[in-house]
Amino acid sequence: MTHFLGVDTGGTYTDAVILDAGTDRVLGWAKSLTTRGDLSLGIGRAVDAALANAAVTPNQISLVGLSTTLATNALVEGQGGRTALIAIGFDDGDLERGGLAEALKGDPVIRLSGGHGHAGQELAPLDLTALDEAARRLAPEVVGFAVAARFATRNPAHEIAARDLIRAATHRPVTCSHELSAQLNGPRRALTAVLNARLIGMIDGLVTACESHLARIGIAAPLMAVRGDGALISAAMVRERPIETILSGPAASIVGARWLTGAADALVSDIGGTTTDVAVLKAGLPEIDPAGAMVGGFRTMVEAVAMRTTGLGGDSETHLITEGLNGGLRLGPRRLVPVSLLAADHPDMVHEALDRALASETAGEYDGRFVIPMSRNTAGLAPREATLLARLDRPLPLARALTSRLEAAALDRLVARGLVMLSGVTPSDASHVLGRLDSWDAGAAAKALRLMARRRTGRGDRFAPDESTLAWAIIDQLTAQTVDCLLETAFAEDPAFAGEDPAALARAPLTRAALGPHRGLLALEARLAVPVIGLGASAPSYYGAVGERLGCPMILPEHAGVANAIGAVVGQISQRATGLVTSPSEGRFALHRPEGITLFSDRDTALAALEAALTEEATARARAAGAEDLHLTATRDLREAEIEGRSMFIEATVTVTASGRPRVAHDRAE
Repeated sequence: MTHFLGVDTGGTYTDAVILDAGTDRVLGWAKSLTTRGDLSLGIGRAVDAALANAAVTPNQISLVGLSTTLATNALVEGQGGRTALIAIGFDDGDLERGGLAEALKGDPVIRLSGGHGHAGQELAPLDLTALDEAARRLAPEVVGFAVAARFATRNPAHEIAARDLIRAATHRPVTCSHELSAQLNGPRRALTAVLNARLIGMIDGLVTACESHLARIGIAAPLMAVRGDGALISAAMVRERPIETILSGPAASIVGARWLTGAADALVSDIGGTTTDVAVLKAGLPEIDPAGAMVGGFRTMVEAVAMRTTGLGGDSETHLITEGLNGGLRLGPRRLVPVSLLAADHPDMVHEALDRALASETAGEYDGRFVIPMSRNTAGLAPREATLLARLDRPLPLARALTSRLEAAALDRLVARGLVMLSGVTPSDASHVLGRLDSWDAGAAAKALRLMARRRTGRGDRFAPDESTLAWAIIDQLTAQTVDCLLETAFAEDPAFAGEDPAALARAPLTRAALGPHRGLLALEARLAVPVIGLGASAPSYYGAVGERLGCPMILPEHAGVANAIGAVVGQISQRATGLVTSPSEGRFALHRPEGITLFSDRDTALAALEAALTEEATARARAAGAEDLHLTATRDLREAEIEGRSMFIEATVTVTASGRPRVAHDRAE
């Protein structure tokens, strides 16, 4: 028998599942809390328990697949290591476009002369002396470098030269924009490179943690990872391009949803600890976003499933809205450690702080909130931030951790860097209060919600009379925001509403009335016309009410809680190589490749040469990614113009895709 091991590391839980590849059966599965301080612990506990539950030994595993939401969560929550952008040939306007300035969040930018024109010609020499000085100066302050040059997809020579110099001078990871996308639009390529550089340390740590535990227990099978389009790639490749794992977990969930249900047309909604991810399944296949993955407000150039990712999950931060007289609730987008979970690990500290706050008649600003150190790395921190981090040697009540209001902003920056986490009231705590969950400390959750319920609205009333009333309000708010997520996706994907704002349509009074349905002088009724497949461990707890609200069938498959881990091993490897042929002048055709530009006098000869080169590249990539029995497809996208009755060639994009099943290890037990 051939056994596959699927692992999914999320913000709260790490899942593992054992599949019998011959019979397509789930033999066993397990969940363990994700251990941020040492990911190998959570991975190890989940893998070991899944093997035991399936009665499978490590040497019977022939393939391991890994999916994760860590990269997606980091971008949604604005986290990641400090990076430096090397911008070659860009002006001030370029750095303000495409969300690049916002993505940088104050990280250093080194602007250098250089870059190329649209035909691949050098516009100015690259100043390597200035680059060497800047790279050496910044190396101690950053986790990596991103390099982006003007028209690097037409000629990447300056990016390659900069990459080689930085690696030799600093030994830091370097990401080149042309390695991530063959498309034009320099600012968006630069943004994608910055996000990739920011994620390298995180994903490298995840892969290393997984590899170390597999080696420790004697699993020698190939390790694959899920890309954002649902395809598999080798662990070595994902280390270099961690940005390709954004939407990895959601993509794996779609593959898993199809495998679990056989549904051809549906909305797939996966609720995790940090995010809710919604995608469309059409004719059994997920839609691919042609504009590039959109995560955390950033439009990247990463090819991925068309997914709407919202900062809404079981561990989302609960905000009390104090504006206006009546107040209200809002969830997310930041993930907190649930108070009930923190209390399970640190009961004395948590209960003492909660009891002290409850004994006071005055509601404190930081009541029921705690801070947890995740790292002691002070590189690149301002003095106030470094001082605060040094003080956080253990989890503490937030009121005790901060000595002044000035430190609140410093704390926010530490959270954004992923150096500390906050703990507070979440929907998971509300579920513990209501008896829907019993995994952690329900007593601590009740105390934290009781504290929050004492806060005052603009009218001066308490937000809720007791913790149970507030818990129901939080669950109702999660239902309402989930409905909005699903409606936004439906409006965005329905051709009848093309060009409209799906968020505005989802929240429009007519939409809300029609979901009622409404009966008055007008009769209004609306419902989703396809079923929703609910995935995630908490989906059975929350999604029944969502289906009722949307008037559609809600499919909650067996093993919905480990769908991501299933999708991590049932997909295929797919590698794509793309190239360009342009016509700089009549009768001349330029083939653009990383090694340089080659000129031809005949269009078809240039296209054939490019296709041959791309076929070799895609094949090599697919084999390096661990594929066998390759299937190759090639497409040509020609742009031509009609001038004075003659068809004139402008440019052509050629794409070759190589796909196949992963190579598997021999079953040594047979």
